[in-house]
Amino acid sequence: MTVTGTPALLGAAAEAALAVPGVAGLQPRLGHRLAAAAAPTRANATPHRTPPEAGVRADRAPDGSGWHIEVRCVMTEGRRALDIARNVHDRVAATVMAHLAAHGAAEPVTVAVTVTGIAARRDAA
Repeated sequence: MTVTGTPALLGAAAEAALAVPGVAGLQPRLGHRLAAAAAPTRANATPHRTPPEAGVRADRAPDGSGWHIEVRCVMTEGRRALDIARNVHDRVAATVMAHLAAHGAAEPVTVAVTVTGIAARRDAA
């Protein structure tokens, strides 16, 4: 089923990751960052915005037995990265499995979470 390989799957995973307290954002992979940097800029143009899905990668398992999801997260300062990464893992896995089941493609899912940075908190003065 092709719907599982489309941006809908990536969007579901990105939304799930961003909903976890302590996740400041998702870090796009190098290809997305290079494409954004190479995009033509105009004086009056709005800045290029990378969608959150760019921080998620979904690949079929080599043997076709399921999906492998990679999520690249930026965490907020002052929280344990391990706890947040575990929460992201669990929430993304559950969301992707539910998404696949809703589209009649219930398959095994593995999730890898990479913490790419820590964002400083902005305290209101």
